[in-house]
Amino acid sequence: MRLALEEARIGAERGEVPVGAVLVDSETGEVLARAHNRVEADTDPTAHAEILVIREVARRRGEKRLVDCDIYVTLEPCTMCAAAISFARLKRLYFGAYDPKGGAVVHAARFYEQPTCHHRPEVVGGIDEAECGEVLRAFFRARR
Repeated sequence: MRLALEEARIGAERGEVPVGAVLVDSETGEVLARAHNRVEADTDPTAHAEILVIREVARRRGEKRLVDCDIYVTLEPCTMCAAAISFARLKRLYFGAYDPKGGAVVHAARFYEQPTCHHRPEVVGGIDEAECGEVLRAFFRARR
């Protein structure tokens, strides 16, 4: 989660909503990719940190399923990202801050609880929750 927080802070410095993600090998813990949101920089509403790390590793491996990977994200994923995590068949999802407004894992859509969800990763939320939340709050405070 430390690396994901570093990415979130880099994103904040660049004017992006500060969410960071890191994709790791489930067995070894090797970092395979890391990213922060690039929605503004790429003019792409799908350029969320989770999507970017999944795309990078899938492209590099030439595989659409990353069954031996875990993802660390600083914020509870939205519906789009929860679906991408499921479609990529990631083994585990670790996230920091809960997102009652836009999160889709524990809140709102509860994507992995839907009968149409074909793959449910193991989920652990609240890792470094206070720090992950403060990075977001500080970003939005500075913009008001």
